[in-house]
Amino acid sequence: MTTDALRDRQRNHAGRTIAVGKGIRDLQRLRRLYGRGRWRKLKGVASVRLRSGTIRKAELHWYEAHGIGRKEIKRKRYVD
Repeated sequence: MTTDALRDRQRNHAGRTIAVGKGIRDLQRLRRLYGRGRWRKLKGVASVRLRSGTIRKAELHWYEAHGIGRKEIKRKRYVD
């Protein structure tokens, strides 16, 4: 997903936790890149503006940790 699309996204509701701590496959990589924290993998639905200017609802997955914030937001699929 491009940074333009991320800048224009609007979350419709809070994320739902998929995995926490050692349940995250990329935990060591996240700690190495961003630091130690209570890492969680979450998913949620948001309206995303595509490069073409179209706005679509998409399922997003991302990682976040307290004090570090939301990292690596990925668009997984369109839900509309």
